[in-house]
Amino acid sequence: MMPEATGYEPLNTLKPVADGLWLIDGPAIRFMGLPFSTRATVVRLANGDLWVHSPTRLTEGLRQELTALGPVQHLIAPNWLHYTHIADWQAAWPKAKVWAAPGVVERAAKQGLTLHIDHDLQWDRAESPWAGQIHQIIVRGSKTHREAVFFHSASETLILTDLVQAFETSKLPVWMRPIVWLAGIDDSDGAMPPDMRWTFRDKTALAEDVELMIDWAPKRVILAHGRWYEANGTAELERAFRKLLQPRLWDRALGDMKARKARAEHDDTGA
Repeated sequence: MMPEATGYEPLNTLKPVADGLWLIDGPAIRFMGLPFSTRATVVRLANGDLWVHSPTRLTEGLRQELTALGPVQHLIAPNWLHYTHIADWQAAWPKAKVWAAPGVVERAAKQGLTLHIDHDLQWDRAESPWAGQIHQIIVRGSKTHREAVFFHSASETLILTDLVQAFETSKLPVWMRPIVWLAGIDDSDGAMPPDMRWTFRDKTALAEDVELMIDWAPKRVILAHGRWYEANGTAELERAFRKLLQPRLWDRALGDMKARKARAEHDDTGA
């Protein structure tokens, strides 16, 4: 059995990030044969309810910590790959509602798991229980990977799942490090994994949604795997998606040049 160590110990416990915001670093899971560290995010809403993004393994100690913090009322399955522990959390908090991104139920069924989902996450606006506190969109552009992303306004924190991965190779098995380097998702330049990037056929839609995330101006960005960005969140987004955004930036620069030239010609004519 694979050891739980990930380099982000202690695991399975709440870690404060900001007022009303916590992380939970969970044990590693295997995906495509590779050990992936896991991470959940917990937000305490204004009414005291707890909102949990991408729940990790639930232990008795973690359950007690959460119970002391507030009632768990919202469980978020943010994309088709992040649902593994939802059923355990549902059993622990039967009154909690499960909110799922497109593809979660179908993917779980293929893996032999029947999930009870209370609500589908909306594409372009936050759900009423957290409207005004957490912004929400489902990123467009891929028919396969439809990930819900969230922005916690009070702490200026963007919450992603798999759209950016930044593995700290020093925390990985030696045999895994070349794979991460070749994929371009090591911590030195974290980015979208190439197999996921290839599914985004509509690059314009993806770029528009990335620019919306940048417009939210996050101070920090929480990722589900590897290192998360505790500072300079907006700059990290711009860096991670620079190749996607470069053509749009170039087009805007050309547009600005043409506009300045037109104004200058108009001024000369007017003179």
